[in-house]
Amino acid sequence: MSMSYREIINNGLWGNNQALVALLGLCPLLAVSNTLINGLGLGLATMLVLMLSNGTISFIRNWVRQEVRLPVFVLVIASFVTAVELSMNAWFHDLHKILGIFIPLIVTNCAIVGRAEAFASRNPVPQSIVDGFSMGAGFTLALMTLGAVREFIGQGTVLSGIHLMFGEASRNLSFSMGDGFNGLILAILPPGAFFGLGLLIALKQVIDKRNARRAKIPETEATTTAAPAEG
Repeated sequence: MSMSYREIINNGLWGNNQALVALLGLCPLLAVSNTLINGLGLGLATMLVLMLSNGTISFIRNWVRQEVRLPVFVLVIASFVTAVELSMNAWFHDLHKILGIFIPLIVTNCAIVGRAEAFASRNPVPQSIVDGFSMGAGFTLALMTLGAVREFIGQGTVLSGIHLMFGEASRNLSFSMGDGFNGLILAILPPGAFFGLGLLIALKQVIDKRNARRAKIPETEATTTAAPAEG
């Protein structure tokens, strides 16, 4: 059954967030999320690839034989990853150098291949593009949140390196606790990424359980009100 656009967006941003629920794409998520800007850069690149590949795969889905669908999907994804990498190298060269190998490795991101197989190959183009956008946005928000937390705890800054994406005029938008801040170095090391991601997943579980309990209360009250009085 076809999903509404609202369901698709909610599914990508929260319900089936690829980083916090499906736990896909953890390699780049954990590797580059030491700052908010690094997470934003990789997240936007991943989202763009998701949207383009989902739309293309949905468009050609009726012409691709089932026996060769996965190689075709990977070829489509790899083509868009190459285009995105070359574009970042041209327009965001310094950020491209920082992200390094993790930009071409987008092609191996299980979240992208998974959405191509699970959604784009079975739904029309508009819904597939929205699915790519929402899944990419959810992944980007997870990257940015984890990056911001690690960056602040580890070095006392937020939006450090913002000029890499938005130019020299944006340097004043960054925040720093000053040279006297002694950050927790563990936060910006690889183990800090695991601890941070675990806390984000736990926080999401708490919020989901709280929302589920709140949703049950009106149902219980409605059932009690609708029940006929005895006697």
